[in-house]
Amino acid sequence: MYNSVSRCCLLAASIGVSLAVSVTDIQGNAYRSPLAGQTVHNVTGVVTAKGPTSFWIAGEAVEDVRVSHGLMVFSQNTTILGQVTVGDLVSLSGLVSEFRSSTAPNDLTLTEITFPGNISIISQNNSVTSLVLGKDRSPPTQQLSSLDNSGDGFLSVPNNSTRLDSSNPTLQPTKFGLDFWESLEGQLVTVAKPFSLNFENRFGEFWVRGNWKVTGLNERGGLTITFGPDGLPDANPEVVIIGKPLDGTKNPATAIGLGLSDITGVVTYQFGFFYILPLTAPTIISRPSEEASPTTLTSPAGKSCTLTIGDYNIENLAPTSAHLPSIANHIATFLRTPDLVFVQEVQDNSGPTDDGVVSANVTLSRLVAAIANISQVQYEFIEIAPIDKQDGGQPGGNIRSAYLYRPEKLRLVPGSPAGGALDAVKVKPPPFFLGRPSLTFNPGRIEPTSPAWDSSRKPLVAVWDTPLGGRLFTINLHLTSKSGSVSTQGDARPFVNLGVDQRTSQVALVSSFVKSILKADPFANIVVAGDFNEFVQTRSVFSPLEKLMTELDVLTLKPAERYTYVFDQNTQQLDHMFVSNSVRLRDPQIEHVHVNNWAPNFNARISDHDPSVARIRVCGA
Repeated sequence: MYNSVSRCCLLAASIGVSLAVSVTDIQGNAYRSPLAGQTVHNVTGVVTAKGPTSFWIAGEAVEDVRVSHGLMVFSQNTTILGQVTVGDLVSLSGLVSEFRSSTAPNDLTLTEITFPGNISIISQNNSVTSLVLGKDRSPPTQQLSSLDNSGDGFLSVPNNSTRLDSSNPTLQPTKFGLDFWESLEGQLVTVAKPFSLNFENRFGEFWVRGNWKVTGLNERGGLTITFGPDGLPDANPEVVIIGKPLDGTKNPATAIGLGLSDITGVVTYQFGFFYILPLTAPTIISRPSEEASPTTLTSPAGKSCTLTIGDYNIENLAPTSAHLPSIANHIATFLRTPDLVFVQEVQDNSGPTDDGVVSANVTLSRLVAAIANISQVQYEFIEIAPIDKQDGGQPGGNIRSAYLYRPEKLRLVPGSPAGGALDAVKVKPPPFFLGRPSLTFNPGRIEPTSPAWDSSRKPLVAVWDTPLGGRLFTINLHLTSKSGSVSTQGDARPFVNLGVDQRTSQVALVSSFVKSILKADPFANIVVAGDFNEFVQTRSVFSPLEKLMTELDVLTLKPAERYTYVFDQNTQQLDHMFVSNSVRLRDPQIEHVHVNNWAPNFNARISDHDPSVARIRVCGA
């Protein structure tokens, strides 16, 4: 059909005949228009919306749900824009274009009419109706694109194996989320009973789910990345981002689970995502009532085989950080002063000032002093200062992982020196095969000169004893960042999850170290925790570790409640805690304390990560 239309239009152009072309002819049933690059004439449609540089028209709909009957007409000519009013039935000519910003090569293209002309008003005050999502059409769940067809779906590696733009697959809007939104490109739609899924971004844009089927719904009202019924990661494609209102009003500040008035607007693609540009800003009609509560997992007083362990990325904490008192309050009040705390993103004593300082003893001293002022618990701490500018993060900050510990509950196993930045720790077997293994450096770092750790934090390893004789190995991780990843709704399929190859190598090294501990003592108590900067749904990364250890979330939490971070539309888990079999068999528990991602607004959030607390036993039955 569409190839014949294109040939017909070309023939008509060659003999000087103006042939009417419909909006649906222009849109076609794939990502790119079959008429891209051609000048079309007598395109008719009712104006459904206007913006500062565009207006949108609706042509006659067809039964094929793959084909949109909406279209954007772009012009910066105010005279042309002033000719039309919402409700006008217009006829126009123009160039069919596939627009992509020159600064965003991974964006999908947007089908539009450019250089519009010969605009005539056929009639006025025509009714304008929107398609109601959840009633007339509903988005699919789980999968984004037919091109994400490897073992881990949209999280498969290698990334960028193919491109939507060049493949231009026929749309399957009942199965794939990107195809669904593409099939509505340019149309006026309504999201009934929307709920926001995150804080607004710096442009006032925010993600919503509507009154339709969703997956991964958590108790707060967000959508969590989970596994679908077919075992593939669920990307939550059934949601959409709400952009700047076309009438110039201002969107409200949002948070997870906030209820909004119905949103009507046009579907478009910009900045790497499918958007709805609302006709006017929605209003807030409900807020989630529950606030984050302190953990229920506490440690018995005095000598005990039971320990509580906290894990918290404290987001570029320096001695002078304004959020240091709040972090101290979180650890004291909401985590209830765990016996051992894994912390990440501890900056050096001069913070982001790039002056060669690498030690963080002042940073950590001020943190433990602030905790003591609130709780009367006096932590001690350990760190290994990195080589200047070798561990990534904010320039000059030299972020590293560290431990806070309560000396009455834990002590470092004696007999080994503390390692330096470049010292590779090894497992030290017991003398004459009697007793228990320890470490050559305590604390130490895993293979710190390996290329796997280039511009990334090195794992901090320690071995501890409790007063009752329990021994615990710990590995505190902060794997390489996802910074620079491209949009999950972009051209590259699967999307470019930057750093995934390096994180794979990093987890492999950590797993080898865990294996060396278990070889020396198959019954060793081991905890590996921290900011992995990766989802467990990226199974290719976690595979070697999951063969040796168990993630605590899997044992105790529902899949939708396994999250410590919110980004774009997804609540997700970047912070993990894995335990060895000896710990797993003693009924461990874990809770995520949502002090940050349940904040009422973005400015009230202290860190971009939520902390976690686990309770484990390291001796006894």
